[in-house]
Amino acid sequence: MGARANCRDGFLAGSDAERLSDLQAAFDDPATDAVWALRGGYGTGRIVDDLALARMRTDPIPFLGFSDNTVLHARLTALGVVSFHAPHPTAEGPTPHDEWFARVLTRPEAAGRLPGDPGETLVSGQAEGRLVGGNLALLASLSGTCDAVSARDRILVIEDVGEPPYRIDRMLVQLRRAGTTAGVAGLAFGRFTDVPGADDEGVRRVLREFAETLGVPSVMGLPVGHAPDNTVLPLGAHARLDADRGTLEITEPAVV
Repeated sequence: MGARANCRDGFLAGSDAERLSDLQAAFDDPATDAVWALRGGYGTGRIVDDLALARMRTDPIPFLGFSDNTVLHARLTALGVVSFHAPHPTAEGPTPHDEWFARVLTRPEAAGRLPGDPGETLVSGQAEGRLVGGNLALLASLSGTCDAVSARDRILVIEDVGEPPYRIDRMLVQLRRAGTTAGVAGLAFGRFTDVPGADDEGVRRVLREFAETLGVPSVMGLPVGHAPDNTVLPLGAHARLDADRGTLEITEPAVV
């Protein structure tokens, strides 16, 4: 664990300098086999521009996390490095002992179809491409920055928590208008949990309308996001989305 992991600075887990120091040390230490974020929250965007990722260009190691760590996933995807949208070790969900986790993180083989129940078809069809994405609020916040995501020829993964339908719609529209979704191959919506007013049907309408506007194969309800069944996804790895069956399949090894 980072030397300053228990620090506090207002609404942040330590000052920018403290958090950057821990993260930089973790990536730079040759004894580090993987970097696993303890939690999400907020603050990665404040330090990512000062983070040196030279090692990840030549000797990449797994980076694991989700939510606010979408910022780092975007940076690593741009470098051509596979990173892992994964539960934090302090959260409920898969552990290194779970078969899927082990298959994706430790075996140099295509992991195959995501476990769990199929998702719900929004727009039928099949799509192939590398996975990109993460938390919707963070993807929207990257618009207009040097880490703005491009989903061209890729399968865009999106999830979020605690957002009402109108805000989900606003952020999706922002991604479309910013060019993030231009040329996207397919949409893989994960969980949208803790919706205010329990307006899950409102969220479903927003996602369906967005998918139909883009007109690409789309599925919602995949086991990815702020929920106990948050399944590890290798962002940057090649995958196949079968929207008719509601499945997402990892078709190449995520590790070597």
